[in-house]
Amino acid sequence: MSKSTSTKKVLSPKQSEELLNTLKIRFEKNMNRHKDIKWDKVLSKFESNNEKLWSLSEMERTGGEPDVVGYDTKMDEYIFFDCSAESPNGRRSFCYDRAALDARKENKPKDNAVDVATSMGVELLTEEQYRELQKIGEFDLKTSSWVKTPDKIRKLGGAIFCDRRYDTVFTYHNGAESYYAARGFRGVLKV
Repeated sequence: MSKSTSTKKVLSPKQSEELLNTLKIRFEKNMNRHKDIKWDKVLSKFESNNEKLWSLSEMERTGGEPDVVGYDTKMDEYIFFDCSAESPNGRRSFCYDRAALDARKENKPKDNAVDVATSMGVELLTEEQYRELQKIGEFDLKTSSWVKTPDKIRKLGGAIFCDRRYDTVFTYHNGAESYYAARGFRGVLKV
């Protein structure tokens, strides 16, 4: 899964239209996630950026249900997070990164979160971004999500993940080579 099933990162006009329609419906249904942001302004960002649209299609294809969660005025970019209720189903059972995958001698997972995110053109949410996501809804009530791990922790063999239990967002640690059927990752894309 690390490598895209297609070498070109461009959607057909029909695929683009279908994805943009899905995103617009989700945008209008969840206005609490992006107050004061207009869909037409978001849409205009894709006119010359088909590769970002392809990345959003990968987020959608793997179960992420991406949606606009903010706007960076300094960079003039809209911020999309995976907003699926649980960690995206198509991105679970991965260890943290390539080094962790290579370190496993047996029972290797099918892939790793960092490489898959990179192949999709997205980044893992940071812990701070994950906590921002939890302010606009309740996510990962039954699953958990790997988040970008600080170098200091990763150099010692660990990685961090988050979830929401007991109406509280928790950050935990695990060996980076671990993987679980209920742990995936959430991505961020800036357009």
